[in-house]
Amino acid sequence: MDRDMVETVSLRWLRRLVIAAFLVVTVFPFYYMLVLSVRPIERLLLDPGALVVGFGELTVATYAEVLKATDDGGQGFLTFIRNSALVAVAATVLTLFVAIPGAYAVARLRFFGRRQVDFLFLAVYLFPSIVIAIPLFVVFSLAGLRGSLFGLVLVYVSQTLPVSVYMLKNYFETIPVSLEESAAIDGAGRLGIIRRVSLPLAMPSIMAVALYDFMIAWNEFLFALLFLVDKPDRWTVSLGLSLLSDGVEVPKTVLMAGSVVLTLPIVILFFASERLLTEGLTSGAEKG
Repeated sequence: MDRDMVETVSLRWLRRLVIAAFLVVTVFPFYYMLVLSVRPIERLLLDPGALVVGFGELTVATYAEVLKATDDGGQGFLTFIRNSALVAVAATVLTLFVAIPGAYAVARLRFFGRRQVDFLFLAVYLFPSIVIAIPLFVVFSLAGLRGSLFGLVLVYVSQTLPVSVYMLKNYFETIPVSLEESAAIDGAGRLGIIRRVSLPLAMPSIMAVALYDFMIAWNEFLFALLFLVDKPDRWTVSLGLSLLSDGVEVPKTVLMAGSVVLTLPIVILFFASERLLTEGLTSGAEKG
């Protein structure tokens, strides 16, 4: 076996080992969390390190307790999931509604200060969230939006909009201008060009930005705590899980079930949109 063949085989096996190591590091915590959530608390206390659960030990009582309403003795996570879904979907839709035309304008139109836009957008993230938390709390309290899900949506939009515009702007700049010029020659207006040419080609980036916005709104905790702590019926799932973890009387199996409920929608959404996230621009490339 020559040297090139040895290097090729070695790199192939090294790549497999690295991928396997990353899979173990990322998948194992979720797997152990899932195992803990379906074990009775008695079995967990006897053997906390068990990684395999027999069929006789499996239980879904923890999930029933997590999802059951608080009036029925549960933790009320079904309400929290509904609130989080409403907030995350609304924040994602509003962000994309503003970010798509804004990013297209920055990428294609010429105006004063265009080159400084990137810095201004990213400058928002130079400051920790806690710095703007108190001013937002005061402003939203004066506006009567504190304690409302709509107010929380506006906060999330303000957090995700700058980076969404930045990401989409970079993607719009990769679309050949000649494609839009061809559509203009055929009689399409600016809106028609955006709808028929730019948006279809930018769909992978739009899906990636939408997933990013949804994850931020779904998992965010600080602003949810600040704005909704005194409104238990409007808590999001991350806020409910955090306060659930503070309860000494809550079994850890129930806490793990709540963690699975928090994590599973994001995992499902990611795998459901994986094809669009990885789709390239080859189908929309110019043909000469």
